[in-house]
Order: sequence, then C-alpha cells, then structure tokens
Amino acid sequence: MEKEITEYKLAKQLFMLGKEIILTDEAQQMKSFTQHGTTSVFEHAISVTKYALLFAIALENSIFHVKIDKRSLVRGALLHDYFLYDWHKPSEKRYGLHGYTHPAIACKNAIADFNINEIEQDIIKHHMFPLTLIWPRHIEGWLVCLADKWCATCETFKIDISSYVLYRVNLRYQLSRGMVTIGNKLEEDKLTEDGAIE
Repeated sequence: MEKEITEYKLAKQLFMLGKEIILTDEAQQMKSFTQHGTTSVFEHAISVTKYALLFAIALENSIFHVKIDKRSLVRGALLHDYFLYDWHKPSEKRYGLHGYTHPAIACKNAIADFNINEIEQDIIKHHMFPLTLIWPRHIEGWLVCLADKWCATCETFKIDISSYVLYRVNLRYQLSRGMVTIGNKLEEDKLTEDGAIE
C-alpha cells in the first residue's frame, strides 16, 4: 500500500511515467491549441492524467486491490486529445463533429508519433464514451474516461484543479531542456518497477 499521496509525489510520478511523451516537441504542440475555456489541450491532458492516476491509486489501495497498468494509463491519458487542431476555429480543417471524431484522429496521430500499446490505443479511442458508443475495454480506459469528464466540467467553469501539478511538469520540462537550473546537481527521480512512488 502506498504512503499518503501529495501533489508533489503525484506530479513526480506523472512526469516519470509520461516523460517519454511530455519531453517531445510533438506533445508540446498541444500547448498551441485551446480545449475548454482558456485551458490548452496540454493543460487539459495533464489534468486528466492527474485525476486518472489518483483514481488508479485509490483502486489499488482499496479493499479490491485492482491492479492498474499506470504507465499505459499515464501515456494514454497524456495522448487522449492528441488531435492537433483548434476545434473552436472555423478556419481549422474540420473532420466532422469534434466530440465524435477527435478520438480516432488523436489515436491515428499518437500511433504515427509514439509507440503506443493496445491499452493506450483503447484509452484514446474510447475516452469520449458514450459519444463514441463503444466503451473502453480496459480499466485504464474507464479511469481516463471518468477523469476527462470531471476535468472538462471543472475547466468549463474555470475551477482550478491542477495548477501545481502542471507547474511541476512544466518545470521538469524546462529543466530537461536547460531552460532553468536548480542548485548544483539534479538527482534522477526513481520509481519502483510497478510505478509506485518511493
């Protein structure tokens, strides 16, 4: 059973499990597109990942001891809206009704740019259930589906739910690119093999 989860530990775990995606220029493109209100697609993806991870930790620590593939959960959540266009602008190329079509577009883009597995594809393709009609086949997909709806609601009503985690993820990105430095030396973060926080 994990020790008490803090925003700091959660941000660290999110970054460590998703850094292969977060550190890419491709994923950073999501900062250029608006999702809900004034929230960028990248900010939304981080929030959804945070809450999906919280739900996963709660399930693993519950009396049911549900085993979650946290690496796939984080990667799929980070890429669930990887559609790479601004659906608010009529001038942007449209592919039909965004709510129905963007999961397939995001999955196609994610397959092209990242090496994603079956669980990650399931998360991306089915996160809009019930609009997509087909529900997620894996528990990780259900967790992202629920987290997505919670975060979209909060973002629409301008409720801040993830600013600290977003700050930490962006700081780690800046550190990795040499944009900022802290102290003399950075120690590499470590997670246990199953993705638990040390």
